[in-house]
Amino acid sequence: MDTQAKKRNRIEISSEQISQQYTYMERVRDFVGTADASEQKRCYVETYGCQQNEADSETIRGMATEMGYRICNGPEEADLIVFNTCAIREHAEQRVFGNIGALLKYKRRKPGLVIALCGCMAGEPHIRERLEKSFPYVSLVFTTHALWRFPELLFRVLVNGKRVFASDETGVIAEGLPLHRDRSVKGWLPIMYGCDNFCSYCIVPYVRGRERSRRSDEILADAKRLIGDEGCRDITLLGQNVNSYGKGLDEEIDFPELIRKINALDGEFLIRFMTSHPKDANERLFKAMAESKKAARHLHLPFQSGSDRILKLMNRGYTSAHYRELIALARSYMPDLVITSDVIVGFPGETEEDFEATMQLVKDLRFDALFTFIFSPRRGTKAYEMQDETPKADKDRRFQALVDAQNAISKEIHSSYIGKTVRVLVDGKAENKTEGYLSSRTSGGRLVVFPGDEGLIGTFRDVEIRDCTTWSLSGVLAE
Repeated sequence: MDTQAKKRNRIEISSEQISQQYTYMERVRDFVGTADASEQKRCYVETYGCQQNEADSETIRGMATEMGYRICNGPEEADLIVFNTCAIREHAEQRVFGNIGALLKYKRRKPGLVIALCGCMAGEPHIRERLEKSFPYVSLVFTTHALWRFPELLFRVLVNGKRVFASDETGVIAEGLPLHRDRSVKGWLPIMYGCDNFCSYCIVPYVRGRERSRRSDEILADAKRLIGDEGCRDITLLGQNVNSYGKGLDEEIDFPELIRKINALDGEFLIRFMTSHPKDANERLFKAMAESKKAARHLHLPFQSGSDRILKLMNRGYTSAHYRELIALARSYMPDLVITSDVIVGFPGETEEDFEATMQLVKDLRFDALFTFIFSPRRGTKAYEMQDETPKADKDRRFQALVDAQNAISKEIHSSYIGKTVRVLVDGKAENKTEGYLSSRTSGGRLVVFPGDEGLIGTFRDVEIRDCTTWSLSGVLAE
């Protein structure tokens, strides 16, 4: 592969190579095009997993649009179906296979239908083998590293009528590809890809490759487009470990400095980011957040376990004491900071004593919310080989105890909002509510529901909080 730069596992795709993909987009458009707009080919993209996958799907939709496809909302009307997959948990994997099986009826009804699978699952050898043997109607499979070549790969499928399985060299950075966003007030902005941490339970470094950062000028240009052209008011900077941003670049920049640069852009908007790793989070980050007016007062900092023994088995690179110090330091800079986290219950070898250490950390630090998971073994990781003798019933019991404890804390914290007025960004119509209710988010990411006109969507407003649940706040527009 021709490259302009290769450093720290970073391969920057040249402008000539990107131009070649635009040529393939034209070829596909000529191949599938029709003079009758009513007969225009349609593309459906189904996304599984994290926000990075959502961002990748925006690129897939952008390329599909350039290739002459109209984006549709369901597989039943599509001529091209793309499943952008997640490999983090076994449940997600099985769900994907079940949904792929359901596509056979569409393929039989429309033989020319092209079914593609990409994303993290496509990077696992046993998945590719299963697709090749058991799902012959899946015509195209490509990894995250080959996503930039989607037009070329699709053209080969259409012209040759043969299946294509693509797995490019890892560590790719491809700039200048088209995007198709939904014009939401929220926008995803990838700043880096991959991960160097190799947590023993995580498949991400194996399927997304090692860490590589985008240049800051490209990121700032994207941020300006989101804020100006597309009207985004809530931008989330994405990376598997955003605190490592800047490593391997020729420019002198780190993540706190990037936050400051984006904060300096014109416009009223919020800057969010995920995900941070405790071993790399530091005072520079908290100081930048506190001094940047547009930085959201929300920190998602996964601790995974309160037991130092389990943290070592997980290869997390920090202790529970260090994590506690980080939270205290962050709160000292931003007393109003909303803190959320991830926790894994039932990691191989976890004892009752280990779990109690997790429970104690949750009770002491009082998170606003937790994302809790029961350990899911992933083939190819070190944890997959670890002996796990804990009965499922014990894992389920611990999981429920953790959820109950956190729900009680969340409800108490939300109750303290009643009677206060909070600043929110109105982001859409409220789900599961009668007509006339809007949803919004505070700077800390708290969901706030209130009655109001849809014309308020995309604006910042003050809301007086009148009531709450464990998961949300509700109120009325402040006078």
